[in-house]
Amino acid sequence: MTPDAPDVTVTVIVYNDAARLPRAVASLRAQTHGNIEIVISDDHSADETPVVARALAAEDPRIRYLRLPENSGGCSAPRNRALEIARAPYLMFLDSDDELPANAVELLLAVHREREVDFTMGAVRRVRVDNGRRSTWMPHLVAERRTLDGIEADPRLLFEHLSTSKMYARAFLDRHDLRFPEGIHYEDQLFSAQAYCLAKTFTIIPEPVYLWYVEPYAAADAASISNQRHKLANVRDRVHVQRLIDAFLETSGHASLREDKDYKFLKHDFRMYAGDLPYRDEEWLASFAEIVNPYLAGLTPGSYARLPRPERVVLQLVRDGRLSEARLAARGLGQGVAPRRVTTDPEGGGTYWGDLIPESDRSRRELDVTDLELETRPFPTAQFRHEITELAPGPGASLHLRIRTYDPGLVLPVGPQRASLVLSPGARRMTVPFRLMPFAPGVFEGQARLDLAAAPVPFHGFAGIRHPQLRIQHGRLAHTGLLLAPLAFPTLTTRVDYHSGTAPHRLTVEPEGRGPGRLQIRWRPVGVTARAIRPVVRRLARPKVKSAVRMVASALR
Repeated sequence: MTPDAPDVTVTVIVYNDAARLPRAVASLRAQTHGNIEIVISDDHSADETPVVARALAAEDPRIRYLRLPENSGGCSAPRNRALEIARAPYLMFLDSDDELPANAVELLLAVHREREVDFTMGAVRRVRVDNGRRSTWMPHLVAERRTLDGIEADPRLLFEHLSTSKMYARAFLDRHDLRFPEGIHYEDQLFSAQAYCLAKTFTIIPEPVYLWYVEPYAAADAASISNQRHKLANVRDRVHVQRLIDAFLETSGHASLREDKDYKFLKHDFRMYAGDLPYRDEEWLASFAEIVNPYLAGLTPGSYARLPRPERVVLQLVRDGRLSEARLAARGLGQGVAPRRVTTDPEGGGTYWGDLIPESDRSRRELDVTDLELETRPFPTAQFRHEITELAPGPGASLHLRIRTYDPGLVLPVGPQRASLVLSPGARRMTVPFRLMPFAPGVFEGQARLDLAAAPVPFHGFAGIRHPQLRIQHGRLAHTGLLLAPLAFPTLTTRVDYHSGTAPHRLTVEPEGRGPGRLQIRWRPVGVTARAIRPVVRRLARPKVKSAVRMVASALR
């Protein structure tokens, strides 16, 4: 039996997710603080979710099932309907495809009981579904325990806009009539901005309180709303929410946060779209610019000034309607990829991205790449741009590549350059030397034959993805950089029998299809390597086994 009054109500929102709902609910039933109420709020699912939810409710008296009469198309309505029936003084929210760590409720509730705060929040652990890798969402914001008297104490928290990482005092939400905005997407951004601004006091703890399962490469029809950036409606929704936040900041007396909020939009929201620009066609780009440019025009100048130069360049090219150039500038953002060309103003002295001197003062300010120090950076950190201009299959598992290197800072001396392709399918490195020959001022070209059958694959095989890099040797100094591939080319697949046939693999050469757009090579063991050898290696690689092996080796010394 459970007490009549639960301490915390945790709402699990669900829509057509019968497969993962039991996992989410199980994480709540396993909480170390057991006096909780679990509300499954179903946004009128059309799959087996109702059957699953009712079965779960029958197993545990703490679980209540709420089904909306019609689908709302978002997260707000199911959360708000659950709020109406929640019985606890503290509230949390969970999505059906995620989990809470076992002590999440205990940790956050303990902070509320120590002192009166409007909400508590903790770290969010992101779990990649495709590879299992874990990382902390916005780690610098949750690195230590601290209590803040309002968002003005640390406006950077606007970047942490998740409603699910927090436990709210019900009295705080009711006092301000704070509910999730219905009928829009990106509701968390508005709700969290309002909560941050309305809260007098809130506490942050560094412990993980939420497990966020991320599927960055899910199929388009199954992707989360934030991963549906290919839809123009998604762009409109995000910009609409920004306008709502701006209006709230103004009317609530928090206009001083506007630059911080604008910077968050540019650095986080727009930046996600910027990384996708190389993969969008001209029609999409034109519509995208039509949606975002009116909003970009009203952002504070200081928010632009806080961005790295490459991001400012992409933004300005979009605002200037130079959309094909924006696609080029967006490749390799944050990874030291240079522009193909720059233009120096003989009168003003500025160095600008691209082939022309910008006309407006704003464009000259944003497209001035002088601060990239293209001409003066030390050679190992110099900025070049390496592009595969031709790719063709050769004999066996070989590839013929024609490569062009752009050196806009004219760092490389005139003449042939010692270059090599570098690839590491395992612990050992494969190096393929070739020459880059002068083609035009600041431009070099070369050809390389990459024979994947000669790759140093381990005896136990290699399962994974690698992207070749390009290295240039200049005296005793070396520079290694990204190698950009054509954004689209036919996928190549072959079988390679490494180590005289004892380690067969299926190789796939394909476009990366995301990010900077590198040449992607995928190894997959087959035959006896996959069936017998790889499972043994994985077992031996477990931490406990490794530790035991080290202990035995130490004892035998």
